[in-house]
Amino acid sequence: MNIFEFAIQMEHDGEQFYRDIAGKTTEKGLRNILTMLADDEKKHAEIVADIQSKTPTMEGTVILDAAKNVFQQMKDFGGEFDLSGDEEKLYREAMGMEQKSIGFYLDRTDQAERAEQKSLFKRLAEEEKKHYRLLQDLVDFVARPKSYLADAEFSNLDEY
Repeated sequence: MNIFEFAIQMEHDGEQFYRDIAGKTTEKGLRNILTMLADDEKKHAEIVADIQSKTPTMEGTVILDAAKNVFQQMKDFGGEFDLSGDEEKLYREAMGMEQKSIGFYLDRTDQAERAEQKSLFKRLAEEEKKHYRLLQDLVDFVARPKSYLADAEFSNLDEY
């Protein structure tokens, strides 16, 4: 399997992973974010397939802005979120997957035969970094209820 076939498979695997997580997430806003991540991975696979035969064009992801809007809507709506408790584990697993993708694309820039390929691999690594940051925000979001009480209880204590 060449690097392009491997990259395409990796992106397809990522897409399927995000769709699976989205199916397990009951909160609509989080499910929308995960679906956007899956859609981005699908686009990445298509772009890598295109690079083998021609010079591809790649638009930057808008997922960070879209996710900010989803988080703001969730905040404005208020209320409780029905999180099963598995979300944090799944998001951390996704972060690991994105970290591997970043490393893969950065490593492949050295192996690329054409300047366009090298440029695309660098760009894909940057896109995966955005996904990683978004997943970190999701981990922080779902972990916040766990740490909120502890932070509130001990916020008045002096540090030694």
